[in-house]
Amino acid sequence: MPAYDDWNKIDEEEDEELQDSSLYDGKRDVILFCIDCSESMTAVYDHPEYEGLRTSHLYTALEAAMQIEKKKIIVGPRDSVGIMLFNTTRKAEGGGYASELKKGTYLFQPISLLSAPKVQELIQILDDARDDPRELKSQFPPTEKRVPMGDVFTSCNWVLRDGAPKTATKRVFLITDEDDPHAGAGSQQLMTSARTTLIDLTQAGVAVEPFFISTPGKPFSTSKFYSSVLLPTNLDEDDEDSGKGALLPESISISRIEDLLAQMRFHEVPKRALFSAPFKLAEDFTIGVKGYGLVTEQKKGTYQYFADLGSGLEPAKSKTVYVDQDREEEVDRNKIVYGASGGAASANADEERGSSEDSATTRKVKPGHRPFYTPDEIRSFRTMGLETGIKLLGFKDRSELRFEDNVKHSYFLYPDEMAYSGSKRTFSALLKSMVKKDKIGLALALTRRNASPIFCYLLPQEEAADESGWIVDPPGFHIIPLPFADDIRAAPVEKGYQAQDAVVKAAETFVRKLTIKNGSYPPDSYPNPSLAYHNAQLEAAAFRDEYDPDSFTDLTEPNAKAIHRASELIKEWKKALHDDESSAIVDEPVAGAKRKADVSVGEAEVRSHCEGGTLSKLKVEQLKDFLKSKSQSVSGKKADLIDRVSQWFETH
Repeated sequence: MPAYDDWNKIDEEEDEELQDSSLYDGKRDVILFCIDCSESMTAVYDHPEYEGLRTSHLYTALEAAMQIEKKKIIVGPRDSVGIMLFNTTRKAEGGGYASELKKGTYLFQPISLLSAPKVQELIQILDDARDDPRELKSQFPPTEKRVPMGDVFTSCNWVLRDGAPKTATKRVFLITDEDDPHAGAGSQQLMTSARTTLIDLTQAGVAVEPFFISTPGKPFSTSKFYSSVLLPTNLDEDDEDSGKGALLPESISISRIEDLLAQMRFHEVPKRALFSAPFKLAEDFTIGVKGYGLVTEQKKGTYQYFADLGSGLEPAKSKTVYVDQDREEEVDRNKIVYGASGGAASANADEERGSSEDSATTRKVKPGHRPFYTPDEIRSFRTMGLETGIKLLGFKDRSELRFEDNVKHSYFLYPDEMAYSGSKRTFSALLKSMVKKDKIGLALALTRRNASPIFCYLLPQEEAADESGWIVDPPGFHIIPLPFADDIRAAPVEKGYQAQDAVVKAAETFVRKLTIKNGSYPPDSYPNPSLAYHNAQLEAAAFRDEYDPDSFTDLTEPNAKAIHRASELIKEWKKALHDDESSAIVDEPVAGAKRKADVSVGEAEVRSHCEGGTLSKLKVEQLKDFLKSKSQSVSGKKADLIDRVSQWFETH
């Protein structure tokens, strides 16, 4: 019935969160670059790659900000970016809130929607600095004494308060090369002040993401200052109170523009929750959690229509209107009812519509006529009357989770302290207990009010960090949707062949030769070439530049040099494969063989035969097909198959 598909779309306009693309497009992102302009940041040094070229850390940071702005004009035209410099004596001109910032801070670019002139202004400054490396130091002269970091965070708070939308995702990208900005007397007091003002900034909904510049001549150590100031990323509130739980990277080398952009690429897109829901652990015991998507496809931006109003082009706003074809008039969406289409329209459609609206609670439908349902009734069919939330049903051993159970992308759960006080502490205690006992959770989840309820496993994940201190695996739960019975099919494999050890070892040798060195695949480092090519053309058009297609580099192209280096190993593997006799065996179907009649039966029918003691009426092929679908053995006579089916139903 074609109309049934439309039942799943009744709330698309009311509930925008159902569409992931609208969720990401609807919420704005605000980034404030907070860049240090101290003597060490403005010091000029020889470029490590280009001979005869001199640069500075400040130049590198501003160029990274320019690259992010250029990219966001294409992929996030509704986003806003600002640049604030600190440890500089330059002051704002013309008054306004920018002139009221703390001493030693300067708002170079106020927070506003991105535009080509705004980016070109920054490009012009960078071009001047490329010709004269000391241009940046003359434009933004450093202060003799460092500005307290508490004043820096306060200025950031004021800039975001006055320039950023209230509902936007607000972040501060802190770039500095000084690991101990308050060395000497009074350092402890300044450290406490910095942490206090940072907490105020965080409570205003702002996240601070640091980018520390470390060089061989001046290594950066977070333990001197920032590990006690920046907020921790772990779940232990006790560690937060003691100041020992701040898990920060020990050293991040971003002295080159490529390194800084590579680090910022991971933080460019804000982490936005796909859903927020209560997590019910027991009766009258609920905490708050947020769900995040681990895999999201990035697509090209949607097309937009513009209307010429004479004074300029204005974006056209779309509006959906429902019209009754018979009456040729607009219909209130709240009065629309839904029904299954059985073919041609009924001659008594008006009568059916009138009979379906006799009462708000009870509707009479004549025999042979179609029933109609309100949007609330359709939603109740889908949600089964459940409220939005996740309910913990119990626990199972970790070994109960099988590979084939993961048939859909999982979500990642993290506590939401703003929804329920104490959620973070309770979530952490549950996570640690499940990890200690090697358990997984079984839950019933309805993540959105217009979704369908699912049974799912809760797989705990401990926090893990790499050698440099970056958090590789955050703590939380993977929520794995469980498949229904008809989502899994047993592979009809009658017999198979296994390669000899010599073939396996030969293949393992060249595969390891072609494996990525660090053993992981960072998807952010290999963008979609079609999307990247599209964005590069849009960027050139936005800045009125001529685009050279030959300048585009496809980072997903295979490494031909590495493959050629492994060519001898591949030849050895092919030789070992040729010597394996089983590789030449081909099972060819008999020509002209007739297709067997479909005699398969469903689980419900087999269960009814089992309960009635009539399993012997089923054919051997039917019994074998059922056992195969349950990954059971199909060997033996019919009596053995019947016993095996009976045993399966006793345990299930």
